[in-house]
Amino acid sequence: MTRTRLRVFPTIPRNPNAARYIEELMRVARFSERNGLEGPLLFAGNDTLVEPWSMAQHILAHTATSPLIAVNPVYMHPFTVAKFVSSFALLHHRKVYLNMITGTATSDRLGLGEQRSHEERYSRLGEFIFIVRQLLASTRPVNFDGKFYATTNLQLRPGLTPALMPEFLIAGQSDDARRVAAQTGCLTMQMLPPNLEQGISAPGMNFGIFAREERDQARQAAKTFFQDSVEKRELLKYTMENTDSVWKRQLYEAGQNGELCENGYWLLPFLTFQADCPYLVGSYAEIGAKLRCFAEMNVSTIILDVVADEQELDHICKALVSSGMF
Repeated sequence: MTRTRLRVFPTIPRNPNAARYIEELMRVARFSERNGLEGPLLFAGNDTLVEPWSMAQHILAHTATSPLIAVNPVYMHPFTVAKFVSSFALLHHRKVYLNMITGTATSDRLGLGEQRSHEERYSRLGEFIFIVRQLLASTRPVNFDGKFYATTNLQLRPGLTPALMPEFLIAGQSDDARRVAAQTGCLTMQMLPPNLEQGISAPGMNFGIFAREERDQARQAAKTFFQDSVEKRELLKYTMENTDSVWKRQLYEAGQNGELCENGYWLLPFLTFQADCPYLVGSYAEIGAKLRCFAEMNVSTIILDVVADEQELDHICKALVSSGMF
């Protein structure tokens, strides 16, 4: 029987040191290239230091990886996204991946004049995905008359071969997100649940890894690296008042019941505004075993939060290798 290979898209924390942002992203892209991972996830948002499409071009030009690019309809028209994807295919003969999102800080949405409800934003996302796919795949002009978009004889030249078509991921945990993912056939992502295997319901997972040779070494090093403080917790509390994100609320509520579970599920990086996801903390062997278990439950794709220094990337690599999935 052929063993499933896990696809991993690494991502650095959303709030890195501005002076080191590009350096850290490129370090992770080169780490991915050396170790058989996919390209890094590139965030989109008002506070993103470099526009993700510009960063994607930089990564494609300097590595052999294919990045996962966050796409939010509030920032772009479907034709613009299709044109970027087509341009990358012509320039680099490589596909990219698209992480379809609707969320950003409430204050940023209002600043952009975006007043649509959560449900409406996901319905618009469904139309957006349909148009991008049609533009990239169709040899005929695209005509579409929806609630949010309309096109008349709109055509993209040239179209893409099937091998270069992008894959679409939807990283939302709400009923609206799941509805649109099912309607569009996008790969659904979810946050790693506290009960691990029992809570997995999607083919894609989002979490971080902090690993060492032994479990106690990993936990001690993780607490040293991710320092707790009242100020950091207050910063997260402030951001929680500025979002309607379902997955953020779920993580925040889970964190009120404890930060570290015996199975290695750890929320302190999220609760102190140092990561956007939970972490798995443990030995290389423990984390490798969990990754194998996830794959056996048909998890195919992981968005992996990483600490972008060479020593920590080496520890992560050892945990991934221990899984036998790479």
